[in-house]
Amino acid sequence: MHEYSIYKGLQKPLVYKGFKGRYMYWTIGFIVLGLVLAGLIGAVFNLLAGIVVMTVVTGGGVYYTSRKQKKGLHDKKLDKGIYVFHVNLRGTRNVKKESI
Repeated sequence: MHEYSIYKGLQKPLVYKGFKGRYMYWTIGFIVLGLVLAGLIGAVFNLLAGIVVMTVVTGGGVYYTSRKQKKGLHDKKLDKGIYVFHVNLRGTRNVKKESI
């Protein structure tokens, strides 16, 4: 029976320029979207409008992604309120939400 050491770095997320895992893909997506929109708007209107759109979309997308990454994995909207479960033994169960 042979024993092999396991490279533990394989379980870590991808990191590039400070962006980790899925946020790296979001950043790449915003950059590609900015380039595509710049090409389309530059072809339809003029080059300056395309450059402005590319700057706004790419810069805004990278900023949005960095803000989302700083909030972390647990950035979820919590629905506040009290849930009351009414059980009807003869029928189905009904759920009502009563706000505080």
